[in-house]
Amino acid sequence: MRGRVTLATVASSAGVSVATVSKVLNGRSDVSAATRARVQEVLRQHDYVGRRPEPTERATVELFFQGVMTSYSMEVITGVLEEARAAGVDVVLSSRPRVPPTSRTAQWVRELTAAGRRAAIGVTSDLTAADLAALSRARLPLVVVDPLNVAQPDVTSVGSTNFAGGLAATQHLLSLGHRKIAYLGGPPAAGCNQARMNGFRGAMEAAGAPVPVDYVRLHDFLYGDGLAGGTALLDLAEPPTAIFAGSDEVALGVMEAARARGLRVPEDLSIVGFDDTQVARLASPPLTTVRQPLQEMGAVALRTALRLAAGEKVDSHHVELATNLVIRESSAAPAREPSIAVS
Repeated sequence: MRGRVTLATVASSAGVSVATVSKVLNGRSDVSAATRARVQEVLRQHDYVGRRPEPTERATVELFFQGVMTSYSMEVITGVLEEARAAGVDVVLSSRPRVPPTSRTAQWVRELTAAGRRAAIGVTSDLTAADLAALSRARLPLVVVDPLNVAQPDVTSVGSTNFAGGLAATQHLLSLGHRKIAYLGGPPAAGCNQARMNGFRGAMEAAGAPVPVDYVRLHDFLYGDGLAGGTALLDLAEPPTAIFAGSDEVALGVMEAARARGLRVPEDLSIVGFDDTQVARLASPPLTTVRQPLQEMGAVALRTALRLAAGEKVDSHHVELATNLVIRESSAAPAREPSIAVS
């Protein structure tokens, strides 16, 4: 097993002094470009991330998200920022690519530690084993809100009761009389998506309502996925009378797919979303949806990150906040099929 890499190790490999390596790590300007490049290359080769500097008077937390900024992520970010203001903490917002190059991982963590970050919070982030290992080596606490893919079970995360939400959404549609109900969800590997889908399947099974293979489609939680998935579902030989969408933005995409086909919501098609973001209230008609306490999830993530940074233990590595169904105008009883006269 390779021993711990120290500043002396890096300095020896680069042929410079320990003080010079320290200057490069701290972004000092009194180092030549050639020397800086040589030291940075050795740092990369040794996968050196360093340790967090001693806390300054005012803590700073890195808040990062991956992929496209959505109404969902904006709600969570708002919760983090409001809680940070109350706690007297600074927040730096950044974005990372969904699949960052492995070579960038150690450099990313080095930049966070050099900048004095106390902790990092990821919003719907897809973190690799390399990301988690680098953060652990730097002793930089991490909290993830609705992780898309967690490589280690002990990563601290904050979410909601997604299974219960999926169950409630589907039971609502069943109570209205629907039996042809489809699920249009997010990334297959995402824990939140799996829980919502399992809630959907559980409710359908309990009601004795079959779920055709074509009635479950998974891609992402974005508007375009709702438009494409809704189009495919409505073009089936036997289209569903109701669609449970894995997010509000997916639900709005389904609404557009229905409108393009001359279908009315909810008279011809009922739609239920998930999140209860602002777009749910602004939709036409207003969207029936499962409410996640997104701002509170952000606030809990910030409080948890600060506790970890202070060396405190948390009661659980995963916190789930309660969801509840908000009924609006996008769901109704299915249209009655015309009766067939018997001669």
